[in-house]
Amino acid sequence: MEALQIAEKIKEKFPEETLDFREFRGQVSVTLKKGRILDICRYLHDDPDLFLDYLVDVCGCDYLGKKDVRFEVIYHLYSIRHRHAIRLKAEVPDSDPSIDSVMPVWVGANWHERECYDLFGIVFKGHPDLRRILLPEDWEGHPLRKDYPVKGPEKEWPGFLEVLDKAKRYREFEWHG
Repeated sequence: MEALQIAEKIKEKFPEETLDFREFRGQVSVTLKKGRILDICRYLHDDPDLFLDYLVDVCGCDYLGKKDVRFEVIYHLYSIRHRHAIRLKAEVPDSDPSIDSVMPVWVGANWHERECYDLFGIVFKGHPDLRRILLPEDWEGHPLRKDYPVKGPEKEWPGFLEVLDKAKRYREFEWHG
């Protein structure tokens, strides 16, 4: 099935949730409201004609000052059986930076959602283990937000000196093949 046909099926099944869809260079993106993202994803996964069984990626985007709705959570979906793909973009406002987790549909969303939470501060409701994955637990802020300071946080991360100390202590174990 062509990606535009998949977009049309989404619009037919969820007309109130579909905000827009566009094609660019053979790829189709469907922009959605966030409220029923789990229902939409379950439909795309379970419908035998679509069977989008592979969650390729979940990522976030910050449009601070460029769009009315600041964040988007973007899902790249693929059907191994049918060899077709679609991109979903769910709008997530700054006033409530949260969206339902799609882990009940694709368990592989686990780390992707944690990364998006860690770097953008978008909360995935219903995620069983939503905690930082790239940054230390005591890190302040979300570095991929457009308003995050370019030079990093004003105060140095408290664990920084500990990391430097460990690096010195374990230098003797480095391999110099």
